[in-house]
Amino acid sequence: MSPRNRGWANGRGADEHGRGADARGARTEHPAAGQVLDAVLHLLDRQVLDRDGTPITTVDDVELTDIAFGEPIDHDAAPPVITDILTGPVLATRIFGGRPPASRWERIPWRLVAEVGIVVRLGSVGTGLDAAWTERWVRDRIIRRIPGGRHDPG
Repeated sequence: MSPRNRGWANGRGADEHGRGADARGARTEHPAAGQVLDAVLHLLDRQVLDRDGTPITTVDDVELTDIAFGEPIDHDAAPPVITDILTGPVLATRIFGGRPPASRWERIPWRLVAEVGIVVRLGSVGTGLDAAWTERWVRDRIIRRIPGGRHDPG
């Protein structure tokens, strides 16, 4: 991956060795246990598919470790780790601003994620996830009523 595409959720970029720069441009070392992702570039608004390729939902937000909402991030701290993918009713908040209440978020544990690419793939079947109900509802109530919507053209 090129240095331009690497980074952390807090916006500071990283080079190919996981080294980044703080706000002053000074080089910092952050050993990464896994893949280094820029949450905005690699995760947000990506479709989530289960292991069979069935659409589950889209990524609306992520939950991170050791980050308090609204608090500044210490530049010497280790990069945060993603704990959950959050999805939920965000259309109204995107139009009018604000955040949905925490009780409205559906959480998909990060440990279920098998691959991050053009889509986020889960390593399990998504039928048991609460986050899949909206995709199923749209498929069953809207898409099926469209001529040709009952079968896969591929």
